[in-house]
Amino acid sequence: MTSQNTPSTAPEDAIDETMGKPPSPFMETWNYFRKNRGAYVGLIVIAIILFVAAFADVISPYDPILQDRTAFLKPPIWMDGADPRYILGTDAVGRDILSRLIHGAQLSVSIGVFVVIASMIAGIMLGVTAGYFRGWIEVGIMRLMDTMLALPSLIMAMAIVAILGPGLENAMLAIAIVQLPHYVRLSRASVVTELNKEYVIASQIAGAGHMRQMFINILPNCMAPLIVQGTLGISSAILDAAALGFLGLGAQPPLPEWGTMLAEAREFVGSAWWVITFPGLCILVTVLAFNLMGDGLRDALDPKMKR
Repeated sequence: MTSQNTPSTAPEDAIDETMGKPPSPFMETWNYFRKNRGAYVGLIVIAIILFVAAFADVISPYDPILQDRTAFLKPPIWMDGADPRYILGTDAVGRDILSRLIHGAQLSVSIGVFVVIASMIAGIMLGVTAGYFRGWIEVGIMRLMDTMLALPSLIMAMAIVAILGPGLENAMLAIAIVQLPHYVRLSRASVVTELNKEYVIASQIAGAGHMRQMFINILPNCMAPLIVQGTLGISSAILDAAALGFLGLGAQPPLPEWGTMLAEAREFVGSAWWVITFPGLCILVTVLAFNLMGDGLRDALDPKMKR
């Protein structure tokens, strides 16, 4: 009887062991993230924006720079005097606002991603170097970053664009330079925290070189706060690009960048509210979505915030 009962309990033990297996780090982070409703909504909005940006050429009903000389400042479709061909109306030269907003999402997402990637790569290189070697290298790099942070970010971006010349590419480069100190300081602080941990000391004893220590052993353990900063940096980049475009230093007409659309619509604030309202709402919703998702990532990746 005993020999017959023993095999029947083995599968149950295996099932219990499988069910008791702890979740993977990714699933654990995702479980904490989705409990934050604001962050979850932000993620959904960002997914929609990315979809619109990726398929802008297919979704857009018209060419964003195509002008209709018979439809100047047409209101949205639900107002009197609207043209049924243009759902959100037209601007002062007869361009479809909806098409320009859709292609503007493509530009804004591209700006945010480029700026974050460029500033994060350069900031990680400088910050890891400063935190690992310390001494005069750290002092030189960090004092330069402190000097950059002492200047208002928009003023410094305007100065860089004024030197390089107005244009979308130069504006993106200027914003990347402005955001650089945040990644340098964050990566340097993370590296300094990791330096005295046991796995770093063990790697030194095992004979690991400087490059291996910095970028293979230490850097992966510093990425959580950098990912959060990168997510929040996208929203800052979109705002700065819109500000430069509004001032005439960023994307130049007829590019459908949201800040440039606001600049072109300034004189119609009182007579054609839709021309300036819809680009402003796009900037508001996009920046808010990235900020909500960034806050959710920060809470999910920070062990101190987990309950």
